[in-house]
Amino acid sequence: MARIFDVVEYPNEMRDEIVHRFPEVGAGNFRIGSQVIVRESQSAVFFRDGNALDVFGPGRHTITTYNIPILIDWVGKLFNEKTPFPAEVYFIAMREFADRKWGTPQPIIVRNPNMGLGVALLQAFGTYSFQVKDPQQFVTQIVGTQGMYRTNEIESRLRSMLLSKLQDLLGETAASHDVPELIGLTEELGAGVRAKTQDDFLALGLTLKSFYISNLKPSSKSAEELRAMGMLDMQTYTQLQAADAMRDAAQNPSGGAGLTAGIGAGLGVGNVLSQSLAGMTGPAAAQSPQGGGGAPSGGVPPVMTPSEAANVLRVSEEDVIAAIDAGDLQARKIGSAYRISKEALDEFLSG
Repeated sequence: MARIFDVVEYPNEMRDEIVHRFPEVGAGNFRIGSQVIVRESQSAVFFRDGNALDVFGPGRHTITTYNIPILIDWVGKLFNEKTPFPAEVYFIAMREFADRKWGTPQPIIVRNPNMGLGVALLQAFGTYSFQVKDPQQFVTQIVGTQGMYRTNEIESRLRSMLLSKLQDLLGETAASHDVPELIGLTEELGAGVRAKTQDDFLALGLTLKSFYISNLKPSSKSAEELRAMGMLDMQTYTQLQAADAMRDAAQNPSGGAGLTAGIGAGLGVGNVLSQSLAGMTGPAAAQSPQGGGGAPSGGVPPVMTPSEAANVLRVSEEDVIAAIDAGDLQARKIGSAYRISKEALDEFLSG
């Protein structure tokens, strides 16, 4: 005969466990008079046949037809009050789950008019905390019949909800604030996310206790990554690559990585590049034999990307990369990109 439980309790502290089912598998056999012991930071939901019969707060509770009237239908005088009946008890941690981490896996794009490229890529990270508000709803909506439910099983869903609201709020706020102002509004943005997300948490039987933005900053995406995201046309991309090469040649002769760091933020870099490129491509450059330090009169810049070299050679960019890989065309690799000097291209053409 199946074991009859006279005392039901779960003394575990439940640090990373939100719900624990008793018993973990199958149904337990209880009877009128069985004791349910609920710890200070717990609630317990009594289920039978998928129906929630009652919710117990902290303390010692006796299962009776008085506190669970629906039991009268199953274990009334017809079967006498000592007849066992199958049921389950779900223990729910009611404490606050604090210091949960969140972050933006991909930068959030916001408008940044009249600065740089006109858009900004922002990355952020911080912490949040949540708490079960409605134990019965949380078990019914989320846990189901699982024997154990831990925080890591729901955190991905909660972070997605939070990031969705943050992205929405940043888009709204960027309409009246530029990026430097946004970065100074982390407290207001955090409060806005809390307000926007509460209804979604309540639908799960939870409440969002806190949401903090520890850091909101421009992304350090490169020109290649921006182009892959569809944010740069070919002309702008080529100009940024050429400007990177010029800056690297002037400031870092030994080479290095991260040359386009911060371009995604659009914090004035685009304006600076536009001014420097104007000196390369303007009428004065076309008339000057040296082009003001830019491209020579022949139209070939002193340092080129594979795409620019391909335009000069009238071949595909893939052919240029193949020549570099074969060692026929000398190029310097800076980070993940190649740079080709005019001298190396002349040497390649001369055979």
